[in-house]
Amino acid sequence: MVYSPVEVKVWGDLACFTRPEMKVERVSYEVMTPSAARGVLEAIFWKPEFQWHVREIRVLRDVKFFSVLRNEVNNRASYRSARQRVEQGGTNYAEDDRAQRHTLALRDVAYIITADVALRADVTEDPAKYRDQFRRRVERGQCYHMPYLGCREFTGAFGEPDGTEQPIDRTGELGMMLFDIRYDPDGSGRGQPRFFQPSLDHGILRVPASLYERGA
Repeated sequence: MVYSPVEVKVWGDLACFTRPEMKVERVSYEVMTPSAARGVLEAIFWKPEFQWHVREIRVLRDVKFFSVLRNEVNNRASYRSARQRVEQGGTNYAEDDRAQRHTLALRDVAYIITADVALRADVTEDPAKYRDQFRRRVERGQCYHMPYLGCREFTGAFGEPDGTEQPIDRTGELGMMLFDIRYDPDGSGRGQPRFFQPSLDHGILRVPASLYERGA
């Protein structure tokens, strides 16, 4: 298939693309994952008529880890539990549900994401329409919400590549990486993770098109 992909540069001081096999401590992958890249694209522009298919992630800065201890709550807040506390006259103290966890994250990161628009089967619009809308939003610095680099507190800036960026000179296997989560159609929020075996080729992570074909 011949397509005209879009490109966006994203960078930030901190990032953490958490490896799912780590149960308690947060440990980041060495580079951005395709699912995190898609999250950046959707933060800038998204419509229900299409999905983003990430083709490449170019790593522009050397991989640098740093460790930090952070306070996190153990349980996710929900409307039902909050309403029960109000009805029972109780209160909630975050300190009672807080734990200190270690995070091995990345610092000083920058990437160029290359992606394409994949229309739903029942959509007859030209994909170029959505690509052009995305490019205009990037040019103007518009987004639905600030893109984040793995964790919501690690926000990232974005803009158009200027053409001078060069990926790092690094080649090698990255180990098993999370590609996406296939959620159950019943709306329960349950899903099955999908993994793939990526590698860096002179600083470029290429996402096989076959992954999207199997997930269609």
